[in-house]
Amino acid sequence: MTDTLPRSAPILVTGASGYIASWLVRYLLEAGHTVHATVRDPNRSDSVKHLHRLAEGQPGSLRLFAADLLKAGSFDEAMQGCEIVMHTASPFVLDGFTDAHEALVRPAVEGTRNVLTAANRTASVRRVVLTSSVAALYGDNIDARDRPDHSLDETCWNTSSSVDHNPYQYSKVAAEREAWKLHDAQDRWDLVTINPGMVYGPALTTLSQSASIDTLISLGDGRLRTGVPDLMFGIVDVRDVARAHILAAFTPEARGRYLTVAGETTLLDAARILRQRFGNAYPFPRMTVPKAVVWAVGPLMGPVTRPFIRDNVGHPIRFDNRRSLTLGLQYHDIRQTLEEHFQQALDDGLVKKRG
Repeated sequence: MTDTLPRSAPILVTGASGYIASWLVRYLLEAGHTVHATVRDPNRSDSVKHLHRLAEGQPGSLRLFAADLLKAGSFDEAMQGCEIVMHTASPFVLDGFTDAHEALVRPAVEGTRNVLTAANRTASVRRVVLTSSVAALYGDNIDARDRPDHSLDETCWNTSSSVDHNPYQYSKVAAEREAWKLHDAQDRWDLVTINPGMVYGPALTTLSQSASIDTLISLGDGRLRTGVPDLMFGIVDVRDVARAHILAAFTPEARGRYLTVAGETTLLDAARILRQRFGNAYPFPRMTVPKAVVWAVGPLMGPVTRPFIRDNVGHPIRFDNRRSLTLGLQYHDIRQTLEEHFQQALDDGLVKKRG
């Protein structure tokens, strides 16, 4: 796909050791590009060794740079000479923190600000592709209640989240709004955002951790054996998200936001897909737990809150991906995505092999 792309200038990928960014780096190197990759610590071998491995034998070349989302000027050196900036670095955690602003909102917003103000200082930059999320379109499934067919598209903005309610979702919409604010204040570089749903598919490093990956693992390791809530969400393959970034970067007429979702599923449907592939040896859930039961016991079993249960469980949601298709993006089938990702979880020992 990228064989005809120009190779004259390096391309900056922030957060390059991450789940999505690693695939970006791979595809760009395979196409012969010079990649300037920022990571927290280029000398930390366990987090960057897979990037060096990706560069082996490829026509492109890789340079690693240290950068900190919260440090002004941190991205200046890596950005020098780059015409395209792909900003993927942002925290993705849904629990385990005590201060949501410090853990999520501040690094997402200030990190975006620091990268884009560096773009303002770097005369070579012509386009920024930002990894946003469907979380910037909506906060809870109930937000789609009054939409035709409960379907969301790029015109939607999340207005229901806050630092106290769905702070991860709030961090994504706050960061994207900051990006558009900075973009609109200048006229040299343009901005394209990629807004993926829950991202699954094979990882290029065993260090990739996120709430979406943990959800998949929990379907097969027994934590959800007694049943799952009636929860619908959008899903997309990590490889398609990476290719969406590249298409957005090198399609001259690309503008604005691109919702990238291959399709919708529920937790129970995802479990059925995995059972059909991996059999009954694994304790995939077989039933939907009534909402009243989820309401009663959900908050006792983890970070699920009653407001989340009220506004998400039992509420259908759909995603209109037609605009992303205009980029030429072709989606993996969600069945393949889930099967390949669970197989990797087995191979990596994240789920114990059975049968």
